Amino acid sequence: MTTTAHTTPDITDLAAAIEGRAADAIVTWYAEDATLTVLDKDHPPAGPAVYTGLDAIGAYYRDVCGRNIEHQVKDAVSTPAGLAFSQHCRYPDGTGVLCLTVAVLQDGKIQRQTAVQVWDS
Repeated sequence: MTTTAHTTPDITDLAAAIEGRAADAIVTWYAEDATLTVLDKDHPPAGPAVYTGLDAIGAYYRDVCGRNIEHQVKDAVSTPAGLAFSQHCRYPDGTGVLCLTVAVLQDGKIQRQTAVQVWDS
């Protein structure tokens, strides 16, 4: 019988990359064929934004990280099978965004992630 050790990823590195707006460091957390689904005011459940593969996910994060937004990761939890966290964002004009995310891991990489964003009116 063969056993495989599953370790819990240290999500503090991912949190630091998000808070530091380091797109390339964030993308290293994803599997090559990963899918990121984003639901927000412009992308409802009937038509979510879906980014598949490292190129598309990388382009998404380069766009987000290129904006002048303050990010703070809170309530982060991880297991060998997945991770979840809340991300509190603030634009310079004071507009706030709360993003809640859950992700399924495979071999220590994000395979599938869903993020729901709620914006101040």
